[in-house]
Amino acid sequence: MKYPIITIGRQHGSGGRTVAEQVAKALDIPLYDKLLIQLIAKESGFAEEYVKDTDMRKIQSFFYGMYIDSRNLPLEDQLYIAQSKVIKEVSEKGPCVIVGRCADYVLRERNDVLNVFIHAPLDQRIERVRDTYHEIEKDYTKYLKKLDKQRSNYYNHYTGRKWGTSDNYDLVYSTDLGVESVVKSIVYFAKGE
Repeated sequence: MKYPIITIGRQHGSGGRTVAEQVAKALDIPLYDKLLIQLIAKESGFAEEYVKDTDMRKIQSFFYGMYIDSRNLPLEDQLYIAQSKVIKEVSEKGPCVIVGRCADYVLRERNDVLNVFIHAPLDQRIERVRDTYHEIEKDYTKYLKKLDKQRSNYYNHYTGRKWGTSDNYDLVYSTDLGVESVVKSIVYFAKGE
């Protein structure tokens, strides 16, 4: 396989997690999404729920970070360090698919990583969040824009890059092409065919 490590960043509601699951299954390699959260929680000592929601938490202010830095790293930074360590460890074990967590950036020095970003039109994301994920919100548009902003802030803060920008990824897909088509394309490129 030309790219044994595949990272998948995604907008909430884009179907990125489904794509990741199907790519891992098609290539018969491990998927690190929920399992990654468990491993990071174990490494860091933080609760799984805290780890799960960290990329959606507000990053502390610069001044707060400076104050804490003189005594101890802010919790978000401690978690990012533990997360990076786990991502590097699982990628060294062999082929895998890693979902989110700035994995594209953490593994940026490797040349055997295929970095993918998944997005979808807002109306399709709303439909997926409401009908497939069964999330209940008053205003789905506002909810998804808020999550996008939180993920963007987290990614931008830790990577110095702009979340979702095509320059950061090898492949960028919209699932309005169809999840199956996106999966087939990623598998094709991962195999180097």
